[in-house]
Amino acid sequence: MRQAVRSLDQLLAQLGLSAASVGVSEAAARQFPVLVTPEWMAAMERGNPQDPLLRQVLPDAREEQPVPGFTSDPLQEVGTQATAGIVRKYRGRALLIATGACAVHCRYCFRRHFPYQEAGMTASRWNTAFAELRADPTLREVIFSGGDPLVLGNRPLGRMVSDLSGLPQLRWLRFHTRLPLVLPERVDAGLCEMLSATGLPTALVIHCNHPHELTPGARAALRRLRDCGVTLLNQSVLLRGINDEPDVLIRLSESLYAAGVLPYYLHLLDPVAGAAHFLVEDASAQVLHASIKARLPGYLVPRLVREIPGEDAKSWVR
Repeated sequence: MRQAVRSLDQLLAQLGLSAASVGVSEAAARQFPVLVTPEWMAAMERGNPQDPLLRQVLPDAREEQPVPGFTSDPLQEVGTQATAGIVRKYRGRALLIATGACAVHCRYCFRRHFPYQEAGMTASRWNTAFAELRADPTLREVIFSGGDPLVLGNRPLGRMVSDLSGLPQLRWLRFHTRLPLVLPERVDAGLCEMLSATGLPTALVIHCNHPHELTPGARAALRRLRDCGVTLLNQSVLLRGINDEPDVLIRLSESLYAAGVLPYYLHLLDPVAGAAHFLVEDASAQVLHASIKARLPGYLVPRLVREIPGEDAKSWVR
């Protein structure tokens, strides 16, 4: 992480691009800072302003344009925090905002405006949060999210996992993370040992939008996770100009399966302020999904979904 790219000038310089050639915005970069790991930088095509990995992290001038319906809290999560750091949206499940930190800043992130300073899981907040979870007899699954939970070191993460593993009502654990893709070195022996020792079935959901993200380092990290008994799933976001073509989505599903990961969800874009230029309209998304469904076996076709605040589950788009 000390070697990560953290400025717009540095990002463009390493790729041999000019600001004028890519339509960037210094103001957008100040509002939501650039952060890209060396693994991802190495996977980008130098000199290509349309590179699909670059476009996910590049501050775009269009982010500054207000668009009706695109808000700072599109999923209305701020009001669902019963305790700082716990988001309760679905019955039997609790989502932990384990940390506000990520290893890469995706421009379409639905939590790019989230008040992490009020919800990050410090040691004292964890004591309060764990007391609430322990007292909930309906709890079946805890989902580690963020930010990115694997940004935490093995010691603080291990404490939370160990505490949760002792809850008799808990049946599963789940982690949502990009680190196996953008910082594969994070999947170290200590992490694998911790995940193997939980005693609970554990799923790890990666977030991969394009087959170029599955670098050799990422594939090796995913293999290490499989070897320690973790179920690997993927969720993508459908993004205009990045993966809104049938051939790209088909290659993504096939590449994921070759890496031991099952496609899980293909999300329609959450309407977060600053991300409207990524939007793929429903009708186009349905045509794309029908196309990949006709060309792939059913187990490689992710469900096309959107999240609607207040609903009991993700809503399928048919």
